[in-house]
Amino acid sequence: MDLENSKSEKLLNYLAVNDPSHRTRSLNSPPLIGVLKGTGIGPEVIDCSLQLLAAVQDVTGTKFDLWHGGPIGEEAKTQFGRWLPNTVVQFCAEVFGRGGAILSGPGGGRYVYDLRKQFDLFCKFVPVRPWPELARAGNISPQHLRDVDLLIVRDNTGGLYQGEWQTHSTDDGQVAEHRFSYSELEVRRLVEVSARAAARRRGKLHVIIKDGGVPGITALWREVSLAAAEKHGVAAEFMNVDFAAYELIQHPAKFDVLVAPNLFGDILADISGVLLGSRGVTFSGNYDAAGNGVYQTNHGCAQDLAGTDTANPAGQMLSLAMLLRESFGLDEAANLMEESLAEIWRQGWRTADLAEPGCRVIGTQAMTDRVVQQVRRCAEVKELHETRVAAG
Repeated sequence: MDLENSKSEKLLNYLAVNDPSHRTRSLNSPPLIGVLKGTGIGPEVIDCSLQLLAAVQDVTGTKFDLWHGGPIGEEAKTQFGRWLPNTVVQFCAEVFGRGGAILSGPGGGRYVYDLRKQFDLFCKFVPVRPWPELARAGNISPQHLRDVDLLIVRDNTGGLYQGEWQTHSTDDGQVAEHRFSYSELEVRRLVEVSARAAARRRGKLHVIIKDGGVPGITALWREVSLAAAEKHGVAAEFMNVDFAAYELIQHPAKFDVLVAPNLFGDILADISGVLLGSRGVTFSGNYDAAGNGVYQTNHGCAQDLAGTDTANPAGQMLSLAMLLRESFGLDEAANLMEESLAEIWRQGWRTADLAEPGCRVIGTQAMTDRVVQQVRRCAEVKELHETRVAAG
């Protein structure tokens, strides 16, 4: 598959989910989106994304059913003593039960780890495709980003982040203990998804390991990954995580699909933000085996930016576009969001994290206003074109 075709392939196809856009949702009912605003910059960037959704709804005629959930993360911990309250668990379960998807802002603390474990959202897809409009906004030279189109497939429910921990006192002071593991089943279901993705893309699969550091877990990942790669007819290459981090910056175009344990995948996904120009542009989808999804950015709460009108709303907007495309098959609406955002970048408007010589730096809401206006302009241009075609 060439780079252009890889952009049109649905990620949920790699999960082997049959017709995920209509799992339990009536064809006559509007797509249901459950919204969790989060903390820090979460409420701001979520609100910006919902303004964009409202504009897309107006110009496409597609109606959406929006449900709003309660506090998560740091706010929930303060109010309820839990990063993921039972009310939010029930909220998400009902959204999923009705065929909906979750748009989540950053929460902080244990929120995302607990949510993934609670709903077995074992697979995280992180698409990494540098935007031509931002080629000079980051610290990587534009020619170095040519032909970069990779997919990070990260485990969410095993490994270090989902282990057991405790502390106890000794005569020498405090001791912190952490125990974690991977089962063959956990590894197999993730590398099957990754090998299937590589087979439908460009046939290259990098399995991220650490031979000397975690030899037992590495041996398991090697064995299971080799079997999956052979089954799907792809080439598997094993790469230690430290070298993978280096190569991701030094030779990013060599990668197609990377599959990684929880911690390693988290690190590499963050590093990939350098290729995009900013963490503020990163986004992802987290899925269970049935295709139920939670969509989010790959950046945190950024408490230092909260309330300053300087946060980049792009990552949250792009996660919403991913939600529309993957969970509901609304390609036209997703494309409209992405193309409108790209056009505003092309015109030179930027939030501070993407500033470059000659650009015009604006705030969070001003950026959102321009993207929303661009959505409406695109719709007007399309309508005018269709009118002229109909008139002959």
